Amino acid sequence: MEKKRCCKVRRLKVVNIGLQGFAESLRKQGVKVAQVNWRPPRKLDSEIKNLLDELL
Repeated sequence: MEKKRCCKVRRLKVVNIGLQGFAESLRKQGVKVAQVNWRPPRKLDSEIKNLLDELL
């Protein structure tokens, strides 16, 4: 007798935001991946900004 599945099995599709390594790992496993190259906005603390201004 054949077992019936309770849920329909679908292929996984992923949108990866940020680290390329995660997307590469998923692709190696046959997962369809869309990669978004995103970085958080840089916000410099005033003390760090002043130090960088002095160095540069």
